Amino acid sequence: MTVVLGFLGTPESRAALGHAIRECTVHRDDLIVVVPESVATGGEFTADLALAHASLGRQEIGVRQVASEDLVGAELVDLSYKDSVDLVVVGLKRRSPVGKLVLGSMSQKVLLDAQCPVTAVKPPVLPHG
Repeated sequence: MTVVLGFLGTPESRAALGHAIRECTVHRDDLIVVVPESVATGGEFTADLALAHASLGRQEIGVRQVASEDLVGAELVDLSYKDSVDLVVVGLKRRSPVGKLVLGSMSQKVLLDAQCPVTAVKPPVLPHG
């Protein structure tokens, strides 16, 4: 089966990538990463993808590039309707109480419209100091 990840190159996306790798490792699932072209062409994404390959070994990792960040959510929802997809993973920003009324547009779209379970992952809170 397959885990699908929305990746925007943010700390939230990197936390979501870590969670997706753990899910794929435990369940021996393949991974599909949906990424905007602007992020896919960057060196940091190449390093993040190399980490995923090193962690997952023989499991398949597919990359689906979309033209812009605005299209990542729609692609995640579309993929969630495939029988082979078990889980969609997205990164979620921490929000103020007012900001909690509206999630990010991509996260909200995926949480509301996806056919399969969705896991929203926040990055760890760093201690102040």
